[in-house]
Amino acid sequence: MNSSVEKNEPCQICEFQENLNILREIYFFSVLPLELLKVFAYLCTREKFKPGDYLFTQDDDDGQAFYFISGQADLIRTDNGEEETIRAYGPGDFSGALSLLSNTRKLFSLKATTPLVCLILSREKFVHTMNQHPQLMESVFQAVIEKIHGWEELFIAERSAGCNACRRKIGVSLI
Repeated sequence: MNSSVEKNEPCQICEFQENLNILREIYFFSVLPLELLKVFAYLCTREKFKPGDYLFTQDDDDGQAFYFISGQADLIRTDNGEEETIRAYGPGDFSGALSLLSNTRKLFSLKATTPLVCLILSREKFVHTMNQHPQLMESVFQAVIEKIHGWEELFIAERSAGCNACRRKIGVSLI
């Protein structure tokens, strides 16, 4: 082994362990056995984005999930040429679980507002790995269902009490 590879090994091991720790905390992955999480920790990539870079754009099907390690990005919706910032994403946020499960056209764009580092997993890698463990998909689907249900409960409690228009729009957990 040459010396440049030997110098990088501890760093690669640290990054792998960090990836594994992150995946263990994400609802989508936390239901999976440790051995499978180790595979995903190895398959994830870390990408850096500069302010102004788009992680994805509205109407794309990028087939990727993002965990925000550092930095910030704005979620943006464009309608009739008008751009509206919906919310900010930052360290600890996870986005794109549905993109791992199926072709999913993005309803928003996500744009870096500061230097940003994300842990990224592609649908291709996720599906290929999960096809070797089909019995575990039930757990993944249950985690997604619980997340949707929890989101809607929170929405009902926080936002719909005084908003009749909002109340008429709820029911996503009935899908």
